[in-house]
Amino acid sequence: MELRELDHGSSVDQVLLVRGADLRTKRGGDDQFLRLELADRSGSVTAMIWEDAAAVAEVAVRGSAVRVVGRFEVHERFGRQIAIDRVEAIAQEAVDLSTLVEGPSQPVAELERRFFALIERTTDPWLRRLLDRVFDPMGAFWPRFRAAPAAKHFHEAYPHGLLDHTLRVAESVEALAPTFAPVDRDVAVAGAILHDIGKAHTYTADPVSPDLTDVGRLEGHIIIGYEIVRRVVGAIEGFPPETARSIRHIVLSHHGKLEYGSPVVPATREAILVHQADDLAARMGSLDRLERGMGPGESWSAFDRALSGAAFFGPARGGDHEAAPDPPPAAAEAGTDAAAPPRIGGDQTSIMGPGSSIPSGMDLHAA
Repeated sequence: MELRELDHGSSVDQVLLVRGADLRTKRGGDDQFLRLELADRSGSVTAMIWEDAAAVAEVAVRGSAVRVVGRFEVHERFGRQIAIDRVEAIAQEAVDLSTLVEGPSQPVAELERRFFALIERTTDPWLRRLLDRVFDPMGAFWPRFRAAPAAKHFHEAYPHGLLDHTLRVAESVEALAPTFAPVDRDVAVAGAILHDIGKAHTYTADPVSPDLTDVGRLEGHIIIGYEIVRRVVGAIEGFPPETARSIRHIVLSHHGKLEYGSPVVPATREAILVHQADDLAARMGSLDRLERGMGPGESWSAFDRALSGAAFFGPARGGDHEAAPDPPPAAAEAGTDAAAPPRIGGDQTSIMGPGSSIPSGMDLHAA
């Protein structure tokens, strides 16, 4: 049974992934406690170790899989968590990571096919040369890009997440470009494909618990991506400077605001479109992450920093989704004057009709 399927009071005896292990000392004393983030592919939960914390920390190492025995609880204040009885070390080579690690929305081979199809639809010869050089399947960069996560936590934080996220953004941009003409399709799509390439060097290749690399911490993915584009463009003799400038601007501005890490704000149609598509894809990715962690019957997530609020996963519409019933006969068929507008006020029936919460005789215009 996966974590998201557990109910309050359910017994737990299963192998889980240690996504986080934070050993701390209690305030005002020497006693230690351990905060664990435990996960499978359906989501993650918190577990607190108050006794023998240091000994458990030697077993529950970040990035390892452990056997967890205890009880699942839904705390009124702290939400979903596991009250642990014991944590046991297991042989890591016997662990099936596919049951513990999240994966992309579709098989990786399909993501690759769609990704390279996007590039093949690029008609501008200079942009096509740029994309072919950066994403050469036989080059050293492609395996790193293909395997990288898109984030450490908030969205597509799993192996191949960067490919998954980039494809969502680029396909959205391609679909929207004709709607907002005169957006240049090739510039916008190429910018979308390249906007996050710096993340291939920003995160470690650890499939279990990705973390920031040294260069990722020191420079950030926007500057790293800008540098990649600048160097590759510089190696293509005769590359049009205006086209190069447009692509560099998209990479530099795709976070949208200076306070969100962009050195400049989007100032072109293409850059604005890429920023909006990127923001939308990231938010939808956050919803995917939150939904994976929802328990049976739950409709609201906890507060999420990426969304600046909670998310609702209840039904988007009511009924059985069948065709709506035919409307009642027109007033004219009932022998009344259908052309006469309803009166508001006095002793007339509410304009809202029978069953309305607005009392008869209420003057809506006066309100």
